[in-house]
Amino acid sequence: MRLEILPVLGIGHVTEGDDLAALIATAAPWLRDGDVLVVTSKIVSKAEGRLVDVPADGPERLAARDEVLAAETARVVASRGPTRIVQTHHGFVMASAGIDASNVDKTRLVLLPVDPDASARALRAALREHYGLDVAVVVTDTMGRPWRNGLTDVALGVAGMSAIRDHRGEVDPYGNELQLTQMAVVDELAAAGELIKGKCDQVPVAVVRGYLSATGPDDGDGAKVLVRDAAQDLFSLGTAEARAAGLADAVTLADGPGPTPADPAATRRAIEAVVGVVAPGTVFTLVDESEVRAGLIAEVPGWPDGATALVLGSPPAPVEPMDLVRFGADLHRLRVALAAEGIGSALLPPPSGSTASATLAL
Repeated sequence: MRLEILPVLGIGHVTEGDDLAALIATAAPWLRDGDVLVVTSKIVSKAEGRLVDVPADGPERLAARDEVLAAETARVVASRGPTRIVQTHHGFVMASAGIDASNVDKTRLVLLPVDPDASARALRAALREHYGLDVAVVVTDTMGRPWRNGLTDVALGVAGMSAIRDHRGEVDPYGNELQLTQMAVVDELAAAGELIKGKCDQVPVAVVRGYLSATGPDDGDGAKVLVRDAAQDLFSLGTAEARAAGLADAVTLADGPGPTPADPAATRRAIEAVVGVVAPGTVFTLVDESEVRAGLIAEVPGWPDGATALVLGSPPAPVEPMDLVRFGADLHRLRVALAAEGIGSALLPPPSGSTASATLAL
């Protein structure tokens, strides 16, 4: 495969209502069927009127920008000082919801297109209907990466090709069947186009030639397939935000054992995790011996169905009233540590005749 990346020069400033297809076709009469048109989302937004007026400077500008950001945000992923990483209503996770103040008048902000896939489809259709061109269109914007410094362009919308090349089920030269490999080819094309578009050169469109021999029979599923479902996202919150969410969950910790038997090793890890922070002399004991455990369970009032393990808790002796208050707090610390290991617990009275002061049923 031989690829060419070609700049589309001479498009000039784009304003609301401009015909992007006409601007591009006029600036690039050399376009061919099968080309991939890589279009910066900013000119799409400008043509579609996705701009808001804000003060040119001062605290009023910051306040107006914050208001716009709040409107474009579906949820906050992470926040550090003035920086906000958010999920947009499209599902994209990016800094400041993609709001941009560059290459635009100082009294305006540019928002992302409402539906980048629809924008890509509309531009592709206009080029086909009015200029007889059968091209793919990728609408792009710049994003950071969670584990790497630097930015790169990615696809927000696409029409005329698949966003992902799925290699699952293919066999490599060593006979191994590929199980997980799905390449986000439109992101790769977006990054390739950015190499010649740049940020200050006013080249908002690039053409990647040679990747497609022909476009797809239809517009395809768009770039929305690149948005990872929240249930599958292992990094849906920033570190500080995840910690804060965990602390908030600790306040409303459910009282009851989990759906599966508690893992003894995980239970011991939880006990070890709180040893250094509980009151000196406080003891938590996981009862390992099955016969002993069965005998104690029979003596615990209200033992819940499904619980298979127990931890006995004893405060330091002698016990003063404030020691009992602290013991209650330490019991909750242990319950939170158990929850962090995926182990539910129920706080119960101690077994009859035991020297312990409390029981956790796991």
